Amino acid sequence: MNSNVQLEELADGALAEKFQQVLAKVVDNLRDVNTSYKTKRKITIQLDFIQDESREDVRCDVAVSCKLAQPKPMSTRLAIGKDLRTDEIYVAEYGKQIKGQMSLDDVAKSEESTAADEQSDSKVVNINKAI
Repeated sequence: MNSNVQLEELADGALAEKFQQVLAKVVDNLRDVNTSYKTKRKITIQLDFIQDESREDVRCDVAVSCKLAQPKPMSTRLAIGKDLRTDEIYVAEYGKQIKGQMSLDDVAKSEESTAADEQSDSKVVNINKAI
């Protein structure tokens, strides 16, 4: 068999161009930290050959597709309650703590800033802390 068909030139270069576009999607998906690193990514090049009855003319349909890793599922926490004054049900999202609630880190930062403010405002210097 003698063939003059080159993949880089097939469909006026559309196959090669589409492959580069799909490859870029695969690389972006590989680098996405929100997807599993274990999932295989796949590029499929499909060439469908459809001939006429005389078997002298063949149409070649070209398709490039990919299978990517899906983003990892995410979860959050919701607090559900009832406003006793209005009988309205409410839902609020919260993270590691309920919004507006102070954490131990907040208390420590507050004490540090208070101590720094007191030290700068005070004319009396504690010699033990100054050393």
